[in-house]
Amino acid sequence: MNLEFLLERFGQSARTQEIANKILLPNPQRISCDHVAGSFASFLFSALYKKEELSGHNHLFILEDAEEAAYFHNDIENLIDPIDLFYFPTSFKSNKNFKVQSSSHVMLRTEMLTRFAAGGNKKIVITYPEALIEKVVQAKTLSGHIILIKVNDRLDTDALMARLVGLGFERTDFVYEPGQFAMRGGIFDIYSFGNEKPYRVELFGQDVDSIRIFDPETQLSERKLLQVSIIPNADGVFEETDKIPFFDFVPSNTIVYSSNWQLFLDRYQDHEDNLNLFLERKDDVAAVRDSDEKISELTINDFTPYVEMEKKLDDFTLVELSHASSLPRANHVLRFDVKPQPSFNRQFELLIKDLKSHEAARHQIYIFAENPKQLERLYSIFSDLKAEINFVPIAKSLHSGFVDNENGIVVYTDHQIFERYHKFSIKNGYSKKQNLTLKELTTLSVGDYVTHIDHGIGKFGGLQKIQVEGKTQEAIKL
Repeated sequence: MNLEFLLERFGQSARTQEIANKILLPNPQRISCDHVAGSFASFLFSALYKKEELSGHNHLFILEDAEEAAYFHNDIENLIDPIDLFYFPTSFKSNKNFKVQSSSHVMLRTEMLTRFAAGGNKKIVITYPEALIEKVVQAKTLSGHIILIKVNDRLDTDALMARLVGLGFERTDFVYEPGQFAMRGGIFDIYSFGNEKPYRVELFGQDVDSIRIFDPETQLSERKLLQVSIIPNADGVFEETDKIPFFDFVPSNTIVYSSNWQLFLDRYQDHEDNLNLFLERKDDVAAVRDSDEKISELTINDFTPYVEMEKKLDDFTLVELSHASSLPRANHVLRFDVKPQPSFNRQFELLIKDLKSHEAARHQIYIFAENPKQLERLYSIFSDLKAEINFVPIAKSLHSGFVDNENGIVVYTDHQIFERYHKFSIKNGYSKKQNLTLKELTTLSVGDYVTHIDHGIGKFGGLQKIQVEGKTQEAIKL
């Protein structure tokens, strides 16, 4: 309730309404909002997103780099938790190696592209410059290559496997990473690029008897489904003619935001320079990969040149939320009075003095903490120091505090007060785990020596089916 009230205050702000009105003007607008600090941009964006008059728009926010994008994504997730919120990374493992793709990044990109291809509004994409240089598959092409499987369908497994191979999937004994499928008796396992975990299709003859999501590490089923969509790698097997610049893919009703417009343009150009340098010497770059990586063979035509990208931005309304305006040709400039949360160096007397000054100015004080116990700790500290501080506790994680002098709002974070590192958390579509992977398992032969973490050295005896709580599963015999 406290968070909803705070967001409502931002939504009712005259400045928020002014920005919304300018966005709705005919023709693409360029709106610069400067003197923005901390997570104020997260609150302002959340308030704009919730505006009814902007419900017919999509939103693309370009942050300075991957880390800042992840923090902003976490802020938006914690503040308003929208249904269609996507983190859109580069598909590559490194910003200077355009040969090795990250499977987890590819899955996150595929999820966003697939959902946008389905149409609709009020979608949010959080990204950074290096992710936008890669061309993406056209919406109609991507939609046309999605395979739908339903319970009670009659499945031609030979035709399905041939189609999967044509879409770049690989047949294996067991699936352990996106882009694989396996057929064992009446069990058809498929690891789609559109889901965090693989699907298990159980067949009765040629009829689909059941569909489940399962954990590739434990092989245990997690829940039943009535239908699934098998989605190929959106950055993968499609022809160059099927790919278009990113800003041709996103709908024209998309509002494009940036935290620093000039830095976005500079980083895009730097990344293009890295690309050209890589392509000049790509034959000399070793394609070493692990189980979270895929090898790609791309050409210059798979990327959008800076000059072309910059021209395409003219078709969109642009909004900059930054400390200092850098948006070129801005036709609306709004100046805020927002300061970052000060550093108190764990000196709570300074913190109390600062909060008392805000109380005297009739500012409303909010303190965010991911762990409610940290809020209790603050109450205890204030009590021990015999200080009565009236603040509103909010048990949510927030990246960075700020003081909004115009609206009389103070938002502080506990991790900045206690000077703790604040870690972002982004959903990993797929990640390599530390235990024995199925990929490693398939390379073992009966009789090979292995080391068990609890029981020491033993011999690999193959896979054996056992009953666990009435369910059959495969286990490793040592």
